Amino acid sequence: MAEPALLNNRYQLLEPLGTGGMAQVYRARDLMLERFVAIKILRSDYSADPELQVRFRQEAKAAANLSHPNIVTVHDFGFDQGKLFIVMEHVPGTNLKTMTENLGKFSPEDALPIIIQACAGLGYAHRAGLVHCDVKPHNILVTPDRRVKVTDFGIARAIAGINPDEQNDVVWGSPLYFSPEQAAGQAPSPASDVYSLGVVMYEMLAGRPPFVAKTAETLARLHREMMPQLPSVFNPKVTPGLEQIIMKVLAKEPAARYRTADQLGRVLMTFGQRPPTPAIPAIQEPASTPAQIAPTVAVRHPLPQPLPRYREVLEPEPEEYEPPAEIDWISVGLGLVALATVGGLIPLWIAIIFRWSSLP
Repeated sequence: MAEPALLNNRYQLLEPLGTGGMAQVYRARDLMLERFVAIKILRSDYSADPELQVRFRQEAKAAANLSHPNIVTVHDFGFDQGKLFIVMEHVPGTNLKTMTENLGKFSPEDALPIIIQACAGLGYAHRAGLVHCDVKPHNILVTPDRRVKVTDFGIARAIAGINPDEQNDVVWGSPLYFSPEQAAGQAPSPASDVYSLGVVMYEMLAGRPPFVAKTAETLARLHREMMPQLPSVFNPKVTPGLEQIIMKVLAKEPAARYRTADQLGRVLMTFGQRPPTPAIPAIQEPASTPAQIAPTVAVRHPLPQPLPRYREVLEPEPEEYEPPAEIDWISVGLGLVALATVGGLIPLWIAIIFRWSSLP
């Protein structure tokens, strides 16, 4: 059945942007505010389901309360001609799935800024008490200037309204990207979004998802039971430090992952800003004593202890030197004059004594 050309006498449908399992997204024009928007229209069979109508309305209200630069803004919600629809901000560009298919593998330098922005948007939703439940590259939009917008909070639910022990026959999310607890039919949590974002990051860097299978049941089992290959196997540019972060995100138990997207984002920001460790050159002795040259030792920075004073090792400190006192030439001159005077009187005193002793 063709979609109506005009919804609620306000939104003019222009062209389709994408199709999902439950809805189709169109580029449209808001005739009242004269701006372009994106409209997600629920399929007719779902629109007629009263239970899904209630859920869709709740999802629209929850998403409309989210206002963040990295989240697609929800403008309106309505029901017209037997169709449920939600009106959203129109974001130019493409989605991350298309980028991955076109580029193959991302370098860490290109992938991390995108994932960090997605973490910012999802982290904001987590603080607001919402879980996305369907994080996948199709729902991560990237503008031409590499700004990221997370969209389709269509199945997000308030955390406060979820019983941690709740079991659900409906598996929320997409089989390639859902978390082990979602695969088991358990209630999702912020850590579930973190896992799905880890799958997206793995696919960006490795050029393929961590698990690939022909059926959703097999994918669910792999997510629950199997550990993926290290991403560095497919992309040598993935460093051990980044690989450790990815494998932590893909842990089977939610408690073993980063708890929220905010926490993962901070870790990735710190990792991306970490400068390379500078090598400290070995200090060698003069060439005249080659036998005493110490071997080169690799040292990490910052050092746990201060560097030793190598001068003390190579040669002892000289003793403190005191310069000689200056000569007082005036005193020396006076002393010589006095000595000469006394020396000149000696013959006189001898003559007097001799004369005195010769008197009768």
